[in-house]
Amino acid sequence: MDVKISDYGDDNDKKFIEYEVFGLSESQVKFLDENLSEETEVGNGILKIKMYFADNIYPFQSEVAKIRLDDFISREEIEMNVFLSGFLEDML
Repeated sequence: MDVKISDYGDDNDKKFIEYEVFGLSESQVKFLDENLSEETEVGNGILKIKMYFADNIYPFQSEVAKIRLDDFISREEIEMNVFLSGFLEDML
């Protein structure tokens, strides 16, 4: 499984991050699409997940994040990968 952040920012005064998830089986994509509480969309075998954050927990708001944005993006991608891997364990 590979997770990439495809977009982030503000959407109608709500902070969001959009992830694209690659390398899943069709059954894994279906399971996540049907069981995640976040906004999801499936197309061409890619699962898109859009998560909204309260201002105080949005990971890209700090001054350090603005300076080291690539590090923060990588960390978020890893954290989402770990979260989804754990979530997929429930599929078994």
